[in-house]
Amino acid sequence: MRKSPERPIKTTELLIYAVYRAAGWSLSRIPLSWTFRLGQGFGFLGWAFLGGYRKLAASNLSRAFPDWNRSEIDRCGREHFQSLGANLLSGLVLTQKPWEKIRRYLEVPSLAELMAATAEPKGVMAVIPHIGNWELVITSTRWFPRQEQAVIYQALRNRLIDGHVSQGRSNFGVETIDRKEGFAKSVALLRRAGGLAILHDQHAGDKGVWVPLFGRLCSTTPLPAILAKKTGSIACRVAVRAVGVARWKVDIRFFRFDRKAAIEDITMAFNRDLEELIRRDPAAWFWVHDRWKIPKPRFLLREYKRGVFMPEDAGKLKPFRILIRSGNWLGDAVMSVEAVRRIKRGRPDARVTVLAKRNLIEFWATVPEVDEVIPIEPKEGVFAVAKKLRERFDVAILFPNSPRSGLEAWLAGIPRRVGYRRPWRNFFVNQFIPEPPPPQPVRHQSNDYLRIAERIGADLDGPLPPISVRMPDSLAVGLCPGAEYGPAKRWPYFAEAAKCLSERHGLQWHIFGTAKEQPLGTEIASQLGAAAVNLVGKTTLAELIAELSRCRLLLTNDTGTMHLAAHLGVPTVAIFGSTEPALTGPIGAGHTIIRHRVECSPCFLRTCPIDFRCMRRISVEEVVQAVEKVLGVEVGK
Repeated sequence: MRKSPERPIKTTELLIYAVYRAAGWSLSRIPLSWTFRLGQGFGFLGWAFLGGYRKLAASNLSRAFPDWNRSEIDRCGREHFQSLGANLLSGLVLTQKPWEKIRRYLEVPSLAELMAATAEPKGVMAVIPHIGNWELVITSTRWFPRQEQAVIYQALRNRLIDGHVSQGRSNFGVETIDRKEGFAKSVALLRRAGGLAILHDQHAGDKGVWVPLFGRLCSTTPLPAILAKKTGSIACRVAVRAVGVARWKVDIRFFRFDRKAAIEDITMAFNRDLEELIRRDPAAWFWVHDRWKIPKPRFLLREYKRGVFMPEDAGKLKPFRILIRSGNWLGDAVMSVEAVRRIKRGRPDARVTVLAKRNLIEFWATVPEVDEVIPIEPKEGVFAVAKKLRERFDVAILFPNSPRSGLEAWLAGIPRRVGYRRPWRNFFVNQFIPEPPPPQPVRHQSNDYLRIAERIGADLDGPLPPISVRMPDSLAVGLCPGAEYGPAKRWPYFAEAAKCLSERHGLQWHIFGTAKEQPLGTEIASQLGAAAVNLVGKTTLAELIAELSRCRLLLTNDTGTMHLAAHLGVPTVAIFGSTEPALTGPIGAGHTIIRHRVECSPCFLRTCPIDFRCMRRISVEEVVQAVEKVLGVEVGK
């Protein structure tokens, strides 16, 4: 098979390479201590002017050291940039010098010590962290007792610089193995008792195993663990730490793993060792890499090949902070509950906070998977809401389609903002949920929320435990005759049906509704007399939840109370006219929908412009029989 021709070298690559070589030549003409100090100076300038990297370093430091205050984070970040600059410039010079000159600046363990640790005729697999002057590991051919040595690497974008770096490594007898094709070569090398170095502390993407680092899950390459087990190699960690101005020390730690040890346990051991190294000198690690990168699109981790590993002694994970913006209507909030519950179960470190209007706080308190609810107060502006959210969350999931929901998350600086594409808010969302192409059959509104949950990695197949255990009163039944959206959703014959059922079966009706519907509640209660408890406009949401939980069923229009009853496991007999039950019907089993489809239904209007035929065609006896069937009593008796 013919190889595709390499693309020609771009002019910009040539210019960058020329600057790179000129810098190396110039620096080689001055004392290394000057180069080190000059690198510190360049690092300080980088910290001052590269705001994106400065912010990334600060974010990573706050994740690793949550107890640090802002000044401590800024100080360590500045020192990191200076350390990085000093080591990069020094490494550029040192790797072009012969070993005899490098040896003046590098303290290494004694050969006898290394020989004793690696006396067995086995390969040696070394993990290399991005600490200090890691490029000096290529000098290991001069102080490490192995004839064949190689390093797994990722090619640099600039092919000219990449070739120069590779040549420098080969001058020390170190073979470079591209990580894309390096597994077979690495195994063969280790089985020949060679030495192999692997940089192991960067984000490993989809192929990594998710293990804790500083108590936070991060994707970590399992390659060192796989190679150690497959080849029976000696495993060690090699770090080249700065111990002064233009002075470095090789720090080696050997690991002894049981051949039966799991890949995940070995990987975790390397992460723990990395933590110890970083705590010794926090500024020395490579903080400008997105180590705790949020994967896209499935940040709930369920579908990743190697999954999540939590050792028994890992302690409590630091939370992955998920903000879910609730819909503003009770019905919309209820229809999103399953999605919220499944999102919570998507990863072991998930902490779910719901942002909702004040009047929905008591509802969200009924959902056990919700860890916190942040209220949006009446008349509270978008800037005030954003201020409450700032620097608190890793992702925001936007259930409403409104521009405001996206603006709140964007102003709060939440790095990942998930939602559907909608006019006027696409600028504020950076992970879009694809919608199925038209034409599509009518889907229940809850599917819109579940699609979001599935796209980010939630499991939609497993069963969910019930929300609560109900203890209904034997004669209590609920009635919700209103509809806040408008009169087009209201069936006009509730009083007649309720009265008939009370006379037949001695039912006690609990009438529910909003304060605006009090005249309607009073009218129906007066017709039912002692058979009614009029609670319209008299309950808080928490009290409504408690009263609904006592009811054997709820007779209702298409309302938020209907959805709330279904959420609580209360069977409903729901009457639909101007709206579509396939879109907004009650969720779950045991519900009865009564609907007469007419030529203008569903119209989704607030008021009927003609003769209200969709509702008037539903008879009292039809509703009575539906209720009797749900109650399990003999129809008509």
